[in-house]
Amino acid sequence: MGLKFGTSGVRGLVTEMTDLECYLYCRAYAEYLKRGSARNVVVAGDFRNSTPRIIKAVAFAIQEAGLVFENAGFAPTPMLALHSMAKKAGGIMVTGSHIPDDRNGIKFYMPDGEILKSDEEEIASIYHDLKAQPTHKSFDEDGMLKVDVELGEVVPSVEDKYVRRYTEFFPANCLNGLSLLFYQHSTVGRTIFPDILTQLGAEVKLIGWSDSFVPVDTEAVSDPDMLAAWVKEAGVDALVSADGDCDRPLLVDEQGDFIRGDLLGILASSFLNADSVSTPVSCNTALELSDRFSNISRTKIGSPYVIAAMNNAVTKGDRRIVGYEANGGFLTASDIELPGCNGTLTALPTRDAVLPIVATLLASLKAGKTLSELKNELPPRYTISGIIREIPTEKGKGIVDSFANHGVEYINQKLSDIFGECINLDLTDGCRMTFSDGGVLHFRPSGNAPEFRIYTEYSSEKEAIKMNKEGCSFIKQLVISI
Repeated sequence: MGLKFGTSGVRGLVTEMTDLECYLYCRAYAEYLKRGSARNVVVAGDFRNSTPRIIKAVAFAIQEAGLVFENAGFAPTPMLALHSMAKKAGGIMVTGSHIPDDRNGIKFYMPDGEILKSDEEEIASIYHDLKAQPTHKSFDEDGMLKVDVELGEVVPSVEDKYVRRYTEFFPANCLNGLSLLFYQHSTVGRTIFPDILTQLGAEVKLIGWSDSFVPVDTEAVSDPDMLAAWVKEAGVDALVSADGDCDRPLLVDEQGDFIRGDLLGILASSFLNADSVSTPVSCNTALELSDRFSNISRTKIGSPYVIAAMNNAVTKGDRRIVGYEANGGFLTASDIELPGCNGTLTALPTRDAVLPIVATLLASLKAGKTLSELKNELPPRYTISGIIREIPTEKGKGIVDSFANHGVEYINQKLSDIFGECINLDLTDGCRMTFSDGGVLHFRPSGNAPEFRIYTEYSSEKEAIKMNKEGCSFIKQLVISI
């Protein structure tokens, strides 16, 4: 199985990501970028074992295309995006985000932000043309580079620009009085993120450094009991962290409870006084029920779709335009000014972990409430995300297609004994079923990994968890029978 575009760049097993495959995709991107005026490409990566090798293949492709390679080193994805957009340059991030270390990925940026689906189609077309040509002489028969590639020194201004984005916009010492744990693991922001929090006045204790890569998935946290125990033992106001490339936030409140990304997105959007919010169909419907926002757009899952919806909001003339995903990654499509803050927070239309956490922490301080109290003011809707690994994408798509093609009657034949009567079917992305008791069950295969997601939503957290377990069990049994 070769590399292909999914919801966020190209990803695959490290064994599939040969130097040649990475070169071809990045050379195709570079040729596409050359249709515009940009001639520089800024490149960064996460802490995966395969990242340094892949960065060399990326650099080789950029140089072979006649463009200027800029080394941003190991840096968060939003930091790379902020720098490349400010320079009107291209950008490439080598990261597999939250997936295990045996996989990796490449994410592309145009001078105005993330590539959209239309860009992906053009790049993929160029890639296929390049792949049809004779193999480049600089690669061996296994597709690995035979030449060394000089990366040069890391550009120091990349980190400084990102840190100042937050320390200059938010008031000095605005987080004074907060005691936080920062779970470092292997996130590429493990020194930068806590430094921002400290500069804003919080007391930050570091915990959980890892020399090996830890695949932290902020949609399906694998070790909530460990995080809760750390919070309770330390007696802190919150635990903070992020995924591998630091574009998906992780926030645990003072009671040790994980604040899911789609609730964090609502809290951050509210603090920023957003009048337009774009988010995937899988996210918590407390967004609508809260009645806090003028315009809400529901999209397919993936940041390119959220960005497209935010761009539509820009065209319509909305003023404070934000977006978020179920993983908590937070995006802005308009410059934002807030009373009590300094100047303007410029738009950053890519997932970011720092903004939603700082905004929510500051919201709790300003309201004089704990994080759990702030969260509990939202309408009682609970979302749970389950994941089943090692289900081939095509098999997952086949499962969803069988439900989508046969409709509600077929769904009731298969699922009514477990979940009750299905009264609505939403096919925006995957198969999202609403049942007569208000419960929601959403099946969706991954676009670029052998994974299958099961989302559930209910007015009771206990029932949402139960529903998710039953949904996962149903899919596992279905896979066995196919």
